[in-house]
Amino acid sequence: MGAAIVLVIAVLVIAVLVSALAPRGSTQLLPAGAAPSSSAALGGQSVSGGAGGPVAGHTTGPLILVHVLGAVRSPGLYELHQGDRVVDALAAAGGFTDAADREQQNLARLVADGEQLRVPAIGELPPAGSGGAGGGSSGGGAGSSGALVNLNTADAAALETLPRVGPATAQKILDYREANGPFTQTDDLLGVTGIGEATFAGLKDLVTV
Repeated sequence: MGAAIVLVIAVLVIAVLVSALAPRGSTQLLPAGAAPSSSAALGGQSVSGGAGGPVAGHTTGPLILVHVLGAVRSPGLYELHQGDRVVDALAAAGGFTDAADREQQNLARLVADGEQLRVPAIGELPPAGSGGAGGGSSGGGAGSSGALVNLNTADAAALETLPRVGPATAQKILDYREANGPFTQTDDLLGVTGIGEATFAGLKDLVTV
C-alpha cells in the first residue's frame, strides 16, 4: 500500500513538472514572400475592391511628403518614401470612403514629393491635370483655366500648379533656368534633376516657352 501511494505521488510530481516546463505559446511563421496586402494595411478595407486587394509597397527610399484629400477616411499630409505608389498613400490616409469614385485612381502610379492626391467622390469630375480616370490627382492642375504655364516666366507658385511638381521640383526648375538661361523648348525639362520621362509626359501638354 505504501509503495502504491509513493508511486501516485511520483506520477503527480512528474505531471506538475511537465506542465510547468511546457511552452506557453507558439510562433507562427509566414510563408516566404508573404506581405501585408493593402486591405490589411487599411484594417480590412480593400483599396481596390478586388479580391484580396493589391499588395502595398514597402520601399525604403528617401522620405517624401504627399497631401491626400478628398474622399478618404483621414485626409492630411503624409510622410511616405520615394518609390511609394498611390496605393500606399491611400493606405496611409485610411483608405477610400464609401462615397469615393475608386475607378478614377491608378493605384500603381508612383507618387512624387509635394504631390496633392485628391480622391473625387462618385459623380465628381476629376481635378484638372489629373490625367482622367485612373490617373489620380497630382495637384491643383495647371491650366484649370485653359492657360499654359510659361516655363520662362512662371514663379514657384505657378509651377506648383503643375501635376507632380511640388515645392522642391519647382525650385529645381527655377535653378535650372537661372543656371542655363531661358528654356528654348519644353523638352529642356528633361534636363532638370528629378524630372524623368514619366513626369515629363504629364507636363509637356501643360507648359510652354
